[in-house]
This record gives sequence, structure tokens and C-alpha cells, in this order.
Amino acid sequence: MLELRSAGILLHLTSLPSAHGIGGLGPEAYEFADFLEQTGQRIWQILPLTPTSLSTHNDPYHSISAFAGNPLLISLEFLLEAGWLTPEDIAAPPIFPEDSVDFAAVTAWKEPLLNKAFNAFEPDDEPDFQRFCTRNHHWLDDYALFSALRQRYANMPWTSWPEPLRDRNPEALVRAGLDLGEEIQRAKFLQWVFDNQWESLRAYCAKRRISLFGDMPIYVDMESADLWANPNLWKLDEDLKPTVVAGVPPDYFSATGQLWESPIYDWDEHEKEEFKWWLRRIHRNLDLFDFLRIDHFRGLIAFWEVPAGESTAMNGEWVEAPVCKFLDTLYASRPSLPLIAEDLGVITPDVRETMRAYNLPGMKILLFAFGDDLPTNPYAPHNIEPFSLVYTGTHDNNPVQAWYDEEADAETRDRLVQYIGHSLNSEDLHWALIRMALGSPARLAVIPVQDLLGLGAEARMNRPGNLKGNWHWRMKDGSLTPEICERLRELTRLYGRE
Repeated sequence: MLELRSAGILLHLTSLPSAHGIGGLGPEAYEFADFLEQTGQRIWQILPLTPTSLSTHNDPYHSISAFAGNPLLISLEFLLEAGWLTPEDIAAPPIFPEDSVDFAAVTAWKEPLLNKAFNAFEPDDEPDFQRFCTRNHHWLDDYALFSALRQRYANMPWTSWPEPLRDRNPEALVRAGLDLGEEIQRAKFLQWVFDNQWESLRAYCAKRRISLFGDMPIYVDMESADLWANPNLWKLDEDLKPTVVAGVPPDYFSATGQLWESPIYDWDEHEKEEFKWWLRRIHRNLDLFDFLRIDHFRGLIAFWEVPAGESTAMNGEWVEAPVCKFLDTLYASRPSLPLIAEDLGVITPDVRETMRAYNLPGMKILLFAFGDDLPTNPYAPHNIEPFSLVYTGTHDNNPVQAWYDEEADAETRDRLVQYIGHSLNSEDLHWALIRMALGSPARLAVIPVQDLLGLGAEARMNRPGNLKGNWHWRMKDGSLTPEICERLRELTRLYGRE
């Protein structure tokens, strides 16, 4: 892993332009793969693929499943090709915003069409469907039943379901499976379609020497099939409510820390089961991706535990996890693991020691480089280790242009200009940092597409600590001009990253 110098682009699937209000696995993804090939990029990094919902503000890091794919990413064009939709079905979509995703409108448009495709589906004609269900039964059965029950109970928390279903009484589960057979089959159908469309895109990328780089949130939502199916693996009280929740202490991103409200793993229980759930989760992700970033990796070494009911993350404490036992078990199950550690924020020596011991590369962010400690700053290009990934910024940062205009103080700007060696104008700022990333010693350089386009704060994907208003940005059609393509290709070649 990371044997050769290479470059890539960070762009989530939802942010692709399309006629259906949201990007996904349709022609727009293949067009972007063509762009990557034309510019010499070898990596396409995306955010988590798991289902999102309006109730969790469309956050891909909060999902009802750690294993399932997001049905909203399914291509309607390819459902048409399969014969499950007609041209008339998708001929006149609503007028959607071209630079953002209106998730409520997209859901209202796509869900009836996904239902129609399912109604046209004949499972007896698709032996691959049954093979998919059998191969993935360990998560798919619980996910499909959970989805059907959520629909029956109008998205009520599963802890409020009738007690036999809440507590997974075997007889109650069998009855529910019989009563909700059609809804269960629909959920499985959509996962099969998602999986097929994803594998087609992945094969297309592989032929063009493009690797797909995924992201795995460290935590799982309380309102998930995983918690319902395995409540013993999390710290819950006798009423199945979290006793503690996850977050991070105050840092660069938030003065009061980040309170994620996700339940925390009971690592003793995971260890008793030889980390079976974790292994299945990571293996599932590695069946989808060529590389996998573990978000908030430091939470596998020690995690910030906050008592349930707190309004901020400030009153938490660090608690150690059995990281070596877990990673030893993981590597024994599959020796070659293309994993990346997200090592941003408060990082202690034990995190660095673990990363070295298991040969895990970390991340370097150029926006963090230009403080008053610039000569020794680990994010400064001259200090970046080759066995690492360098970014201008991430999906959690303002784009470069907005950072310079709105966040960097005068001294930071002066240090940046001094480091570059010449004055900057607005049009060249993002290219200066792109050049810096591509020219750095890091084996892999990844540029968020917002920085490639030189966009401002309106294009920010996420504001950590703010629940609302995130994840909506979408790239306008035609943004990746021939001029951008040529300039990126030249710089990629110049710095030996083709």
C-alpha cells in the first residue's frame, strides 16, 4: 500500500451533478471516472456509502446500518436499462437545485420509482439475487427486517417497539418476518441493486487504474439495525438506553468539543466474541473498497466517553480500548489490509505507536501547517513523511479559498506567502496549495474537488459540531472545464504522480 506516488480527488457520490437532484451510481459517476483517468488521478475518495435519512440531517456518518448501501444512490437510468422502469417514469423529474441536494425532494421523487422497480422485479429470474442474500445474510436479514419494522412503526425508536420485537423474541421475529415479507424482500432487492451498480462502477474504475477509497465511521447510531440486533455489544442500561455517548474534547474544530451522541462499544463483550462484528464490518467495507479510512482512528486506542444527557462534550473522559487485541485478531483474519488511520485532532503518543506497529499511514492537512510553529509543524510540506496522505483540506474544513478569506489571520497569511515565496492573488491561491500537496513527499496527495474548483464557503461539505445545513453541496454540471483538466494533468505529471 502506498508503494508509488499517486494523486486523487475527494468527491462524494451525492455531490455529482445529475438530472435527479442527487449524484449517485449512474452515468455521472462514470463521467467523473473518465475525468480522473484523463488527469492521471489514481484515487477516488468518497464518504460513507451507508443509508442516510432526513431524521439524522442526511449525515453519511449517521446511519441505520453499518453494512448496507444508500438506496438514494441507485441509478434510475440503470433501472431503466434493466427493464424495471420505463422511459416515461424518469422523463420529467422535478426541477432540483443544481448546486445542492434537497434530500426531502429527492427522497419524494426517487422512493416511488424504487418501489416501482421492485414491483417489476421477478426474483425467480435472478439467481444472483439469492446468492447475494445468502452471502450477506449475517447483516442483510437483520437490516431488512429492521427497515420493515421501522416503516410499520413510522420510524419510532426501536426501543419503543412492542417489547417482544424490541427484545427480539424469536417467535415475534418469525411472525414479523411472515407479516412483512414483501417489505423485507424490497429492502433486500434495493441492497442487491446497489451492490450490482457499485461493482459495475468499481470494475469500470479498475480498468482505468482508479482505486476507490472509502470511509468507515468508527461509531454506529443508536437507531440502527446493528444496535437492535446486538445490544450486548454497546454500553446500554436495562432499558436499552445508552449510559454514555461518544464525542471528542474541544479542539481545532469546536471549542466545546463534538458530541456525537452515538452509543459506545462494550469492548469486553466484543473481545468475548473475538471481535466478530468488527471483523465482519471491516471485511464488508474491504469488499467494496480498495482502500479504507477508519474515521477517528484514535477512538480505537482510547475514546472520549461522555455521560448520556450532557449538552456538550466537555465533561467527558478518555477510556482505553483493547486496540492491540483487536488489531491482532483483524490482521490474523486477513493479513493484507489497505487501511488508513484518520489521525487528526488530539493525538497522543500511544496512537502514533499503534500506527507504526501496524504500518498504518496517517493524514496531513495543509490548512493546519501555517501557524507560528511553521518550521516544525508536522503538516508543513517539508516535514511530511512519505508514508502518509496529504490533503489541502478535508470534508470537515472550509475550502482553501474560504479558509484564507474568513479564517486565516494576517500572520498566517503572511507565513503562507513567505513559504510559497511570492505574493498570491485570489485566482491562484487554491492552485498554490494544490501544487504544494502534489509536490510534497507524501506518497498520496488528495484534493477535495471544491479546492480544485477554487470554491468558497458555500461549497463546504460539513461544519463539525453543527447538525443542520451540512452534506448538501453539489458540483454544477460543466464545472470540470478543459482548462482545469489540463492544469491538473500537467501538475500530476510534473510531480511524478501519474
